[in-house]
Amino acid sequence: MTEIEQLLTRVADKARNTRPWGWPSLPDPVDSTTLARAEAALGFRLPPLLADLYLGIGDGGFGPEYGLLPLLDNPPADEPAAVTQYLANRESARKDPDWPWPEGVLPISHWGCAMYACVDCRSPQATVLLFEPNADDADQAWYVDAPSLTDWLRAWIDGTGWYVEMNEGLEMAPWGDFRIRTTTAQAS
Repeated sequence: MTEIEQLLTRVADKARNTRPWGWPSLPDPVDSTTLARAEAALGFRLPPLLADLYLGIGDGGFGPEYGLLPLLDNPPADEPAAVTQYLANRESARKDPDWPWPEGVLPISHWGCAMYACVDCRSPQATVLLFEPNADDADQAWYVDAPSLTDWLRAWIDGTGWYVEMNEGLEMAPWGDFRIRTTTAQAS
């Protein structure tokens, strides 16, 4: 069993036994047609590990806090689906250039207060970012939550994420690529 297969097994075990707020049960996984529709709407492919979560574990409903967002359909808690939220954020950024949303940065989990965990689908390791829009400006709203989706999932399983009460003092580094990624996108 590979390291990723072991991680997926651990995630599946925790997903079966833990319900985030608003999720009465773990939804069925998506099928490959749904994944293909989501990727077509987004205009990019999901990182393999993220695709494996949706294809093999469930269409959202597991993970820290409010859990992973569903891919295309709204969950029981009335949160928007990941694709819907991404497209809305990109459209909002076109209307308000002071708050650009980077291309390829997919919201995957809502923290409340308009904060989201997001996967940078353009980074090879699928960096997980925290979008915290309660800052004064967009340059201060993006942080590296975990260097990879693998690390983010391990932090959830092991209870070592910043969102765990005993770890609230953990500081995150600002996402240094924010302006580079949004300036390039605006110029094109």
